[in-house]
Amino acid sequence: MKAARIVEPQKPLQVLDIEMPKPKDVEVLVKVKAVGVCHSDLHLWEGGYDTGDGFMKVTDRGVKFPVTPGHEIVGTITEVGGAVQGFGVGDNVLVYPWIGCGVCVACRIGNDNLCDAPRSLGVFQNGGYAEYVLVPHFKFLAKVSGIELEAAASLACSGLTAYTAIKKSNANSQHNMVIFGAGGLGLMGVQIARAITNANIICVDIDEAKLATAKELGADHTINSKDPEAIQKIMSLCNGKGAECVIDFVNAPPTVKMGLAVIRKRGTLVLVGLFGGSIDLSLVSIPLKAITIQGAYTGNYNDMLELLGLAKRGVINPIISKRYSLADANNALEDLKNRKILGRAVINP
Repeated sequence: MKAARIVEPQKPLQVLDIEMPKPKDVEVLVKVKAVGVCHSDLHLWEGGYDTGDGFMKVTDRGVKFPVTPGHEIVGTITEVGGAVQGFGVGDNVLVYPWIGCGVCVACRIGNDNLCDAPRSLGVFQNGGYAEYVLVPHFKFLAKVSGIELEAAASLACSGLTAYTAIKKSNANSQHNMVIFGAGGLGLMGVQIARAITNANIICVDIDEAKLATAKELGADHTINSKDPEAIQKIMSLCNGKGAECVIDFVNAPPTVKMGLAVIRKRGTLVLVGLFGGSIDLSLVSIPLKAITIQGAYTGNYNDMLELLGLAKRGVINPIISKRYSLADANNALEDLKNRKILGRAVINP
């Protein structure tokens, strides 16, 4: 089968012929219909993250090259191992990629996404930039029906990450919510916030076209962060008191600084994006304002099922804006890096 592989960081992906996996026991082989192009793929391709104090290599986290990236995977089952239950050949499935060790404290309560020794597809083992993917256990599959199969791909990561972030922000109470970033994550976050909260949603970005889309998808207000009066305008929209929750899907120094400037007393700041960098933090302001700062890193399998339910009800609609062939995987990553993608792009192997 063909797979687009990262042979070494910062070098073009190579489309190679590799051996077709053969499922056994609880394993399942899935013919990939579509795989989302995610910023995490970009960081994997670049070899790491900017921490503000240096460069964190993905190899220091256990990644081994060469590897086939791609963790937002939808497709059709073509073969199953002998111990697989509840799934069969021909089933359309969404793959939960955040596979854990199965034995740590997080895994034992169903939070594989927070595993101490993760084995995530498309990161620590071969993923969906390929014609087929081997899923190590059928329990990481969810049947897809009632929604377009290709659109379901982003629910495994960008949608799931956005859903978890909104839930962490005390989403069921009425409040002012500021969302930084109107890319694939942020636009999904706007839709989810509109669907499950009564919040006054303020979306902030530097791109007017993306802000216009955010407004169409449910944002009550949009602010261009390049506006020198952006902070004052956000505060005005929050009755001068600031936002009860700020969700930063960029997580870059400028957005975090602005988020801290507009958060109100007792507010929650949820940091999601992996842009990187560092900031100076006024430590005294955290206890004085009694604010909560927390990270959100995707969600668990049950969260994904809940998100699928929202998609089936039609209250969220994943946006697929560009499609690439496997041979164009490098172009897909370059376009993502250069902010040329509105919503989500997919590769169709």
